[in-house]
Amino acid sequence: MPPTNRSGAVSRYGTAAGTGTLAVLMLVGVCGSPLYVGWAEDNTDPNGAGGWFMRLLAWPAWRLSSDEPGQGVLATDLRAILLVILAAALLYLLPASQVARVQGSFSQFFSGWGAYVLAAGLAALVSTLLGPDPSLLAALQSAGTGATYGFLSGWIIGTASLGGRA
Repeated sequence: MPPTNRSGAVSRYGTAAGTGTLAVLMLVGVCGSPLYVGWAEDNTDPNGAGGWFMRLLAWPAWRLSSDEPGQGVLATDLRAILLVILAAALLYLLPASQVARVQGSFSQFFSGWGAYVLAAGLAALVSTLLGPDPSLLAALQSAGTGATYGFLSGWIIGTASLGGRA
């Protein structure tokens, strides 16, 4: 049965969590791709704000093959895989617009943004702990980098969450 709104009419829009998850897949798929990562490294200035941000968007980099023997594609791409899974889970678990006192756009936006910040930090932490040469210091530093990425790019996911119904 297709989703309906309160008046009983069929809704043409997905849920806020669904549109946010689609945005996560697109952001990680495009900006984490080897093509984009290579372009960002070769064509942006890391000392300028725009270049730095374009490089930051490449943080969940994934590869189609592993350069290091003994590591499969899953091990090298664990951060990107965990980011997508955790972001989707948190987008569904943080239904701010349903429990907020004031329902509406702001709660959907901040729920999507916050979910992406948490997902990026957790993905970085867990992937570092499960990766080669795990250490608590490296995991905490990686979580900080992931949370920075999520904070500065999470507005994209928050904006995409506005396109769905609560």
